Amino acid sequence: MAKTAEDVGFDSLWVGDHLLYRRPTGDVGPWEAWSTLAALAEATSSVEIGPLVACTSFHSPPMLAKKAAMVDEISGGRLILGLGAGWNEPDFSAFGFPYDRRASRFEEAFTIIRTLLREGQIDFQGQFYTARDCELLPRGPRPNGPPLMIGSSGERMLNFTAPHMDSWNAWHDWFGNRPEGLAGFNAAVDAACRAGGRDPSEVERTATVYIQLTGGTGRGTSRDYAEPTPPHKGTSEELAGAIGSYADVGVSHVQLVLDPITIESIEEVAPMLEILDRG
Repeated sequence: MAKTAEDVGFDSLWVGDHLLYRRPTGDVGPWEAWSTLAALAEATSSVEIGPLVACTSFHSPPMLAKKAAMVDEISGGRLILGLGAGWNEPDFSAFGFPYDRRASRFEEAFTIIRTLLREGQIDFQGQFYTARDCELLPRGPRPNGPPLMIGSSGERMLNFTAPHMDSWNAWHDWFGNRPEGLAGFNAAVDAACRAGGRDPSEVERTATVYIQLTGGTGRGTSRDYAEPTPPHKGTSEELAGAIGSYADVGVSHVQLVLDPITIESIEEVAPMLEILDRG
């Protein structure tokens, strides 16, 4: 699937970082994200790759930085490091990770991870994490490490990540899978950037967009509080128009969530990508 996506013109590939979903129809779980990313880094040659997004609670922060540097090395500098605090409680309880005070834990983890990737060393003692005289060796292919993408809409999370993040991501459940739903989120990111002394234009805006193709039956939602969002669907021209409209609200990188996720769906999207490339 990854090689097909690269061949038909996708620019990036993304994997979720989850461990276990409890659902009425039965429990399910994805493959482990960092092992998958390492495999994708080797199997591809040009697409960017990244976790959408990596939960900082599933590894010690220095170890997560180490994994990111290694995957960036394998890929030749193609990793985008998406980071978040996590939300799916079974991921935490079933695998023994603390679920409480996730924003506070993330703040410490983010400090350690970004400092190691961008500066190579840190001496840190926090309430939740420790990294004493820690060095990241070898550093990976890029002196400042991979770009950092934050997947969170919380005011507190935005305030302490805005001074440092390179891009921000919104999941389609948050904004109804329609570009007009992003206005409030973009305003919140803008405000956090200004409060952190940054020009909001310095932070790239990204969003997942859910599209339904031949054979799609609906994805539902993984979040108990969210209603299933309506997919974009139609001809290649109609889909290209829908995806292109996200640029009008400042989104410069769209992660497509396909229904179904198959090689055939990836190939079906190829004409839409050609239309978008033509502008």
